[in-house]
Amino acid sequence: MRSLACLLYLLASTATAAELSPVQQQGLERLVLQDCGSCHGMTLKGGLGPDIRAQTLVDWESDALRMVILDGVAGTPMPPWRPLLSDDEVDWIVNYLKKGGTQ
Repeated sequence: MRSLACLLYLLASTATAAELSPVQQQGLERLVLQDCGSCHGMTLKGGLGPDIRAQTLVDWESDALRMVILDGVAGTPMPPWRPLLSDDEVDWIVNYLKKGGTQ
């Protein structure tokens, strides 16, 4: 329920990525660790979904990673997040993942 409340708060935001407040950034970090972590492992080392730590994403172009997050992966449990996240929020998540959890 807490995750849902956090997600709804994030959806209400219209700030750009550069303007994401610390509260919004904390909410996105929780989203990655809890929601993404439920499939990709709580430490993001892999589980039902693949390892999504920075060292395994080094060869991924940011745009390709954005598309996977936004549109999901057909034939896999990876859902599309496009209906739930803004482009700026997805950009933040991509940067977060590519930098190993730092912003």
